[in-house]
Amino acid sequence: MLAPFSRLSLVTVSPLLALAIGCGDGGTSHTVAAAVTVDTTTPLPSTASTTSAGAIAASAPGAPSAPGAAKAVAYSDAEAAYQAGHYGDAAELFGAYTESKPENPWGFYMLGLSSWKSGNLAQADVAFGEALKLDPKHQKSLINSARVLLELGRTDEALDRIQASLALDSASAESWRVLGRTEEALGSPDDAIDAYRRAITLDDHDVWAMNNLGLIYIRQGRPAEALAPLARATQIKPGSPVFQNNLGQALEASGYPAAAGQAYQAALQADSTYQKAALALERVSGRPEDSTATNIDLTALAQGFQLSVEQWRDAVATGMARDSTPEVVANPQD
Repeated sequence: MLAPFSRLSLVTVSPLLALAIGCGDGGTSHTVAAAVTVDTTTPLPSTASTTSAGAIAASAPGAPSAPGAAKAVAYSDAEAAYQAGHYGDAAELFGAYTESKPENPWGFYMLGLSSWKSGNLAQADVAFGEALKLDPKHQKSLINSARVLLELGRTDEALDRIQASLALDSASAESWRVLGRTEEALGSPDDAIDAYRRAITLDDHDVWAMNNLGLIYIRQGRPAEALAPLARATQIKPGSPVFQNNLGQALEASGYPAAAGQAYQAALQADSTYQKAALALERVSGRPEDSTATNIDLTALAQGFQLSVEQWRDAVATGMARDSTPEVVANPQD
């Protein structure tokens, strides 16, 4: 059985990783700029300010600045700002709310979530910490604070948080997915693969776990093994430019430039401003197929991956430690 608390940690994964992968004619090594977007649930802005614990509760917009004169804020008003995507405003409102309701862990949780999504990682870290002081078993705070700690490079603390989450609920696919990120950052790709597989067995529509699993294989120079999980992710969510672009990277590195070009085009159809996919499409245009490559059937690969998920689920149920990676078949109809 997969050990839920194997050794892990997380180094922030760069959103753009140059991979030297053998592809093209004669095994020529090409530098492939891979968009290796991992799951953070919601992409974060690049800017992040620092906030001390004493300054966590910001006043609501327009509130008096005099001590003790902070404007009372209703939870519903702060939540409405968050739901509208006004994360900076939501952070200010939840900051004011936590001043008036310091006993409510959900207020600090939402302050943490709003701060994280507005790019203020330091404030998010403090807010999640406050929520967990009030309720050490607040699982949403455990999971999302682990993500923030990973972004801050505090891997060991992130590991503690995600282990605590799994101790509360070992059937949380989201927790296993975050565990996968942590394991990979610790330099334990096999353990990360196990964690992502466990997430997918618990939720066979967890497209981010599939995406991240495929990216591990790409980073390890095993792009052919990345094709099946990425094909399945794009089958479930074809309108994701990130998943289509990453599938294109795996196809390109596996010697399928024409199929890669189609994936890059799909990424651009989903988001015409996706510059990585535009540059990649230019790169593969007119490139000949690998002389050893056969036709690629992505639908068959996606179906085969789903069958593999059932095998992993059976392996977990029977206590097997680790299922072998299924063979990737380019076109089973050949």
